[in-house]
Amino acid sequence: MPLARRVLLTALAAGSAGAAVACDPASADGAPAAGSAATAARRLLPRHWRQLTFRTAGGRDTFQVSGRTGRVTVTGGTPATQLTGLNWYLRNIADADINWAGRQLRLPRALPGLAGTVTRRANVPHRFALNDTNDGYTGPYHDWTYWERELDVLALHGYNEVLVQTGADALHHRVFQEFGYTDEELRKWIPGPAHQPWWLLQNLSAFPDPVSQQLLDARAALGRRIANRLRELGMTPVFPGYFGTVPPGFADRNAGAHTVPQGTWMGFARPDWLDPRTEHFTRVAAAFYRIQDEMFGGASTRYKMDLLHEGGSPGDVPVGDAAKGVERALRAAHPGAVWVILGWQHNPPRAIVDAVDKDRMLVVDGLCDRFPKVTDREADWHGTPYAFGSIWNFGGHTTLGANTPDWASLYERWRTRPGSTLRGVALLPEAADNNPAAFALFSELAWREGDLDLRAWFARWARSRYGGRDPHAEAAWDILRRTAYGTTRADSWSEGADGLFGARPSLAATKAASWSPKRLRYRPEEFEPALGELLKVRPGLRGSSAYRRDLLDVARQALSNRSRVLLPQIRTAYEAKDTARFDRLTGVWLALMDLLEALLATDSRHLLGRWVADARAWGASAAERDRLAYDALSLLTVWGTRAGADAGLRDYANREWAGLVGGLYRLRWSTYFAELRSASREGRTPKKTDWFALEDRWTRNPGGLATRPTGDTYQAAVRVHERLTAER
Repeated sequence: MPLARRVLLTALAAGSAGAAVACDPASADGAPAAGSAATAARRLLPRHWRQLTFRTAGGRDTFQVSGRTGRVTVTGGTPATQLTGLNWYLRNIADADINWAGRQLRLPRALPGLAGTVTRRANVPHRFALNDTNDGYTGPYHDWTYWERELDVLALHGYNEVLVQTGADALHHRVFQEFGYTDEELRKWIPGPAHQPWWLLQNLSAFPDPVSQQLLDARAALGRRIANRLRELGMTPVFPGYFGTVPPGFADRNAGAHTVPQGTWMGFARPDWLDPRTEHFTRVAAAFYRIQDEMFGGASTRYKMDLLHEGGSPGDVPVGDAAKGVERALRAAHPGAVWVILGWQHNPPRAIVDAVDKDRMLVVDGLCDRFPKVTDREADWHGTPYAFGSIWNFGGHTTLGANTPDWASLYERWRTRPGSTLRGVALLPEAADNNPAAFALFSELAWREGDLDLRAWFARWARSRYGGRDPHAEAAWDILRRTAYGTTRADSWSEGADGLFGARPSLAATKAASWSPKRLRYRPEEFEPALGELLKVRPGLRGSSAYRRDLLDVARQALSNRSRVLLPQIRTAYEAKDTARFDRLTGVWLALMDLLEALLATDSRHLLGRWVADARAWGASAAERDRLAYDALSLLTVWGTRAGADAGLRDYANREWAGLVGGLYRLRWSTYFAELRSASREGRTPKKTDWFALEDRWTRNPGGLATRPTGDTYQAAVRVHERLTAER
C-alpha cells in the first residue's frame, strides 16, 4: 500500500469515537456546522471562494442568491441548501458546471453579479441519493478524497438524504459477537466490499474471501467520516436498518430462535432471516442500533430496509406481522425515524405498507420511468409517501442516455395531482458518476418551477457545460436530446442498450448483460452526427474536463453502436462460408475494439487499472491486496461463482473501459473468431469454449493494467470520427 494511504487508513482506523468527532467540525448533536458551505466552496472554487458569502437563514429547503460583481451572497437554511444555491448561480449566471462527471470553471476574475435576488424553494422535502448497489458498481474501494468531493457535488445538486453503507460490515461484525459468533466466523461470513451491497440486501454472503480486521476498522472509520460530513452539511445519512439477516446457525447458538431459510439467489446461498415477531429479533435489533449509534456518531432519522428482496421467502411468517416487528424495533431505538424502502419489482407489497405507519415510511421508487403500467402509486401503495426515482444505469454500464421525456411529462403532473403522495426524488442509477446531463437534469426536478422544456434545457446545458454559447455544442446536444436522451418508457426500459464488444462471443449476441435491451432504443445513424458537431466546438471551449468527458462519451457510444451493425454482417459472411469477407469483417471488428481501447485510455476515469489499484491500496499484505483486487475485478467480469455467472450475472457490470476492452473483451472475441475460422477451414462444428474458465483465469491475472491515461482525447475522437465515416 502506498505510504500516504497507509497513514490515512491507520489514522482513521486507530481513532477512538471521541477522536473521530473531534476531527470533524460537525456539532455533537448532529446540527450543521457553521461555515461548512464556505469551506466546501473553498474546495470547489479555490480561485473564487473569497468572492462568496454564505448566510444561514430561512427554511431548510430554500435558497436565495444576490450580489454584485465580485461579491455574491447565497442564503439558505442549511449549508447543503446554500451549496445548491451556489450551483444554481454557477449554472445560470456564471456559465459554469460542476458535475460528478467532469467540470468546467471558465470563470472571469471577478464573478458576475445579479440584477436582483433569486429565490428558489424545493418542491419536495425528500431528495434521496444513491442506489443500494452504488458502493459495488461505482467504486467499492473509494477513499475519503473521492467521498469528500462526491458529497460536495450531491449537496450542490440539491440532495439532502444520502445512503451510507460503508462500515456496515464492521457493524455486523461487532453485533453478532454478542450472539455467539467468533471473530473468525464473522469475517468469513462477511463478503468483500465489492459484493457487500447484495449481502445487505440478503442475497448472498461469504464471497469471495474472508475480510481482515484492519479492513473492517478502516471502512468503519471511513463510514463515520462520511456520516459526519453529511451532518456537517445539514444532510441526512441514511443508514442500513435491521430487518433480520443473521449468520448461519443462529438458532443453534441462540436457543428458541426462529429463522427462515432464504434459499438461493443467482446461485448464491442467501443468509437466513430471523423472524421479526420474536424476542430474539428484538434483542438483535436493539444491539444493532445501539452499536450503530456508537460507531457512526449517533442516530439518523432515515433507515433503509428491504424485506424479501428479489425472491426472499417469508416462510411461515406473515409478511404484515414481520413488517410490524421490524418497525417496532426501529421505533424502540429511534422513535421518530422514517423507514426507507425500495420500490422495485413487487416491493413493497401492500402487506408491508398496510401494516406500518405510512407517515413514517418513504418508498424510493426505481420504476417511475421504466414501465408504462406504473401510473398510480397512491393506489399501488395505499397512500404511502414515495419519491420519484430513475435507474437509468444498471451495473455501471457506460451507455449514454435516459428517459428524460418521461421526467418532463410525469414528475410535475404526478406531484401536483389531487391526492398525490409524491414527496421526493430518488437518484437511483446502480452506479454513479455517469451520464452527466441526466444527473444534472434529474437533480433539477426537485427545484424547478413550472413545466420542463427539454429543448431549452439542453440548449442551456450546452452553454454552461462548456462555458459559453457555441452553435456546434448546441447542435450536438440537440441531437443527443432527440436520440440517447429522447427515449421513453414506452418500451419498458429505463437504460440504453449496452455494446456488443463487451458481450460473451456469439454471432447471435444482442446484448452483453443478461437483463439489458436487445436493441438500440434510437437510430444510431441519427446519433452519430453529434460527434462531428462536438469536434467542431470552438477551441476556446474545449479545455475543460467536462468537454473532454462528453467528447469521449459520444465518441465511445458512436463506436460502440457500430458493433450492432457489424456483428450481423459477420454472421452473414460466416453462414455463407464467405471466408474472405469473414476475415475482413472480423479484422474490422478487432480494429474497432483497438480504436475504442485507445480512446478510453486517454481518460483516467475509464481505466480498469485505476479500479484495481484502488482495491489493492486497501490491503495490508500482498496476499490481501490480491484478494481485494479479485473482489473488485470479478464484479465486472464473472460477477461471482460459476453458478452465478451461469444464472446470468456474468458481464452484468460490463463497461467500456481501457483494460477491459483491450484485455478480456478482445481476448474473448479473438479466441472466438479464431475458432470459427479453424472450424470453417476444417469443415467441422466449432468447439465450445469454457468462457467462465477463461474469464475467471483472466480476472485473477489480468496482466499489467495502466493507472495513468495516455494520449489526447480530442485526437482520439478525431480518429474515431474518421474511421466511422470511412466505414459507412
